Amino acid sequence: MTSVPTPIPSRTQYVLEEIKRRILTGRLTPGQALVETELAAQFGVSKTPVREALKTLAGTGLVVMSQYKGVTVRMVDADMAREVYDVRLLLEPEALRRAVRRGASLDAAREALTMADDATDTAERSLANREFHRALYLPCGNPLLGRMLDEVRDQAALVSAVAWAASPSWEREAGEHREILRLALAGDADGAARALHAHIASFVHRAFPDTARADAPEEAPAEEGRR
Repeated sequence: MTSVPTPIPSRTQYVLEEIKRRILTGRLTPGQALVETELAAQFGVSKTPVREALKTLAGTGLVVMSQYKGVTVRMVDADMAREVYDVRLLLEPEALRRAVRRGASLDAAREALTMADDATDTAERSLANREFHRALYLPCGNPLLGRMLDEVRDQAALVSAVAWAASPSWEREAGEHREILRLALAGDADGAARALHAHIASFVHRAFPDTARADAPEEAPAEEGRR
């Protein structure tokens, strides 16, 4: 019986997910070149699925396409981290607040915490961390809000991977995750949202101190303070 070739869309999805996994787990590092012919040989596919996968990854912000440098993994710096985390700080705590208020199930978040605790390496821990945060905001009741946060999720994971490689801090963050979930399960929507906001802000400020200084509010002039 003749085997049926795998449809090209499925090949593209496979290549897409594998390249993304390698980026988010540190196997492909920021600034590293992504050569279509090399990737096609590694995955046993033609260049077409690779090219389509790279275009999609460029759209999500994980890779950069340049006319002169080709395709590279996106570099992470304080400006990039600030852009991504500004969006998260604005949207993610509110999404969690809404999820708690509507009594949404947070079983997936609990399972993600267990996955993180059982992780044997940074790669598994990073993936579990992504799933935990998604499990908090996805049941907010507003699909558009969930999709907006999904759009920055991979970029946030890339920031985390780079920061952890320089200074592992997942034990502290795991404790913060447990407290966020505890408040959420207790029905404290505002408390859980505040804890999540503090968790997101403290991570990027620890990882990129320059960002903390850039985001610090300026003191009001003395004249304004006496009004």
